[in-house]
Parts: sequence; C-alpha cells; structure tokens
Amino acid sequence: MPAGLRILLEMRPALDGHAGIPQETRLLFNELARLPGASVEGLIQSSGRMLAPGLFDDTASEDERIDRLSRVVVSLQGGSRSRLEQIEASLRLWRDQRLLAPLTLLGRRVRLGRFDAQRFADFVWRAMFERTLRHEDFDVVTACRFRVAVLPWTAMHRSALSTRWTGRAIYPRLDTGDFDVMVAETPYPGRVSPATTLVVRYHDAVPLLMPHTISDRAFHRASHFHALRRNVADGAWFACVSETTRRDLISIFPQAEPRAVTIHNMLSQHYFHEESSPDRLREIVRVRLSQSMPDNRPDLSRLPSDGSFEYLLMVSTIEPRKNHLTLLAAWEQLRAEGHPELKLVLVGTLGWEHKVIVRKLRPWLDRGDLYVLEDVPAAELRLLYRHAKATVCPSFGEGFDLSGVEAMRCGSPVAASDISVHREVFEDAAEYFSPYSAETLALGVARLIDPAAAPLREQGARRRAEVSARYLPERIMPQWRALFERLAVRKAA
Repeated sequence: MPAGLRILLEMRPALDGHAGIPQETRLLFNELARLPGASVEGLIQSSGRMLAPGLFDDTASEDERIDRLSRVVVSLQGGSRSRLEQIEASLRLWRDQRLLAPLTLLGRRVRLGRFDAQRFADFVWRAMFERTLRHEDFDVVTACRFRVAVLPWTAMHRSALSTRWTGRAIYPRLDTGDFDVMVAETPYPGRVSPATTLVVRYHDAVPLLMPHTISDRAFHRASHFHALRRNVADGAWFACVSETTRRDLISIFPQAEPRAVTIHNMLSQHYFHEESSPDRLREIVRVRLSQSMPDNRPDLSRLPSDGSFEYLLMVSTIEPRKNHLTLLAAWEQLRAEGHPELKLVLVGTLGWEHKVIVRKLRPWLDRGDLYVLEDVPAAELRLLYRHAKATVCPSFGEGFDLSGVEAMRCGSPVAASDISVHREVFEDAAEYFSPYSAETLALGVARLIDPAAAPLREQGARRRAEVSARYLPERIMPQWRALFERLAVRKAA
C-alpha cells in the first residue's frame, strides 16, 4: 500500500438505507480506515439539503468550533423550522444553485469544510454507520475525519445541466488538493483538483441502458450521462462492481477501458451460516411489516405460532425493474400445483411506480399468505435467509445483486433470473430462469424446494458457501489495494 496515501470517500449514500450502495459505502469506509499506510476521510454531503460549512481553519475558540460543527449536524438532519424559515432556506438553495453555474464558468473552486467527529461520535455512528457495521467498528470509524460539501449533490447536477447550452455540461471543481484519491459512489457531479485522482465506484448503467425502469427518467438519465461523460473526459478511473457493469461502461465510453477495473461488492460480515430456530420468524413478520404500505394488516393467524412455515423470500426495493410481478405469478402457480401452504415474504421499501405492483399483491396481503417487510436489521434478515425454502432474485437488470450472495452465505438456495451479471456473480451456485417467464421461474423454484431434491440441496450448499466467500472483505480489499498501488505508480511516473 502506498505510504501516506490520502483518500476522500463520498459518504452521501451512507446517510440513507440499509442495503445496496449505502451498505457498500459503509463497508468500504470501514475497510479503508484500517488500511496500513493510508488515511481516509469521509465527504459529508446531502442529496437535497444545504449544509452548514463546518470549519475552515484552526483559529476558532472551542465554543465557536462546537457551534459551527453542531450546525452541520442540524443542517444535515433537518429540524423543526417555521414555515418562514423553510421558505428562506428554499430561496437560498435556489439562489446558490443559480449562482453555481456562473461561478463554475469563472473557474471558482468549492471549498470543503472540516467536520471533526471527536465530539460528535454518536451522530457520526448512528447517522452513517450503525445500519451496516458491527459495534466493534465504532472506535475505528468515529476516529476518522470528515469534510463537508455545502451544496446539495442534486443541485450540483441541476446546475451543470443548466449549462448544456455551452455545448457540454460544466461542473464545479471541488478543492480536493489535500487528497491523492477521491472515491465517488456514482458518477460525480463535480471535478477534483489536478493532484487528485477521481475513482468512480460504478454500480450499473441502468439509467442509460434501461431508462424506462428508473424514476424521474429525464433528470436521472441526463444527470447520469453528463456526469459520467465529464468523469471520463477528466481521466477518472472506474471501479466497477461487476465485469458485466464494466463491459456496459466501455460499450458506451470505449476510451474509459484502460481506466476501468472490476472490483466486486463486499459482503457484510453480518451474513453467515448459523444453526438457528425458526421460532422467531412469526415475530419478525409481525414487527417488521411495512409501515409505508397503506392498510398493511395481513391476517397473521395463518402463520403457525412456532414460526415454522414454508416461504419464498425476495429482498429488493419494490419497483418494476426488480420483477416482483413475475415472481408473484410463479408463486401463484406453485401454490396451485402442489404447494398450497407456501408463503411469499418480500423485504424492501416502496420504490417508484410501485402502485401497480402493490395492487396485484393486495389480495394475498389481505389473506395473510404474502407479507411485505421493511427496515429489517441484518440479524433478522439473516434468519429470514436461513429458513427460506429459496431466495428468489428475479430482476430484469442489476449491477451486482447482493441479496443473492447474502442468501447463499446464510445457507439459502437461490433462484435467479438468467441475466449476465447473475451468471457472473452466482456462477453455478444458483438455479436460473427467464425473467420474462413465470412458468420457468416456477419450474426453477420447484426443483429447489422439491423434497426429493434434498441431497442435491446439500451438495449445493457447499458450492454456495464457496461462491459467496469470494465477496468477503478479506477477498475484496486486496483488489482495492492493488488499484491504489497502480494509481500511485502512475502518479509517480
């Protein structure tokens, strides 16, 4: 590892959500904080809120420092403000967003304030890390330093898109001169200092190749494309979460190929095979029922009191791309053809265009044969994986698909849609089906849950353990170290 390497990691995704990119961000920060010879700081930025600037020098007295840093906390978390204060904040955001474009054109750099976590460890831990990391990691991540970007990430995107009349979107330049590398968790709407190498953690090209499946399509497609094009033109490197994603990237921007590598997602150490009783399953279903879904009050009397019921599990945001409706049709077919007591458990928040999906789920929800859960802690999700008859990953498109790997690590058989990334990540440890056919999905799941297939399932368990182990931190971090060493050698040359 290059001695003295200074890394800035974007933490915005870690502020929201349990799984996916938020989980990856927390895990990566924790592992980078442990790298010998390197120092990591986190970039605190909100998607939609203007933040207080934090500290810019060491001249402030202790009481002034605490005042400025506590303002950062309040601005990030939000608070009870009067209607007038909310209007004033909105006007300031509108003004600063409009001013950003001309200031960018003039070449002005955006300074990053400092946020020292020492006196705000509780906030740092609970706001950014506790939903993924173990309590043993508390001292490691709260001992790190952080920087503050005042302008919202979305405002930076919109400001740049407003300059397209010049022929190409113009992005603000962050003053990152204190760092050798900045790692951004998606195409970043900003530029870095000349001495800093930008590394984009590229998760997928869905906004460009499957734009019909995303929310706020016009903005998300345009913001992804123009930020990505700027990052490519600036010589950014791309750490793609799968080889499938890497191929998609270079099919759009061939010039990025020499700077694009594959480093798979990391698996949280919360997921592992353990012998456990299903007795808590009924309690988990009852307590974690989705509060976002209106009238989500299924008949829990249909669940055995000891929790020992048969169910299929899917863990994903409820949105069209994830393909819940094909799974629903296959599950209905399975119930009609020999598995009448098989339940369906969906874990995930409501995403965009979920209303049609929920309407199809509603009759089964009311009957108590299907359950939608959210905010399920890792220890409880591990139990759900462990006792599922099978975990199903039916998505039409993914960058990686952590839920299948988590399920394998916990001992669950996995049925997955036959798409390139699933074949890459799951290899021969999953049962595959066409995402466009409920019949092939039902057949695939039936092969997994057939009592006569128990010996094959036991053999498959060993293979699932082997495949999922490839994504543990100790297997992934050497790849990050190799990338940083490559960047250091290139810079020295």
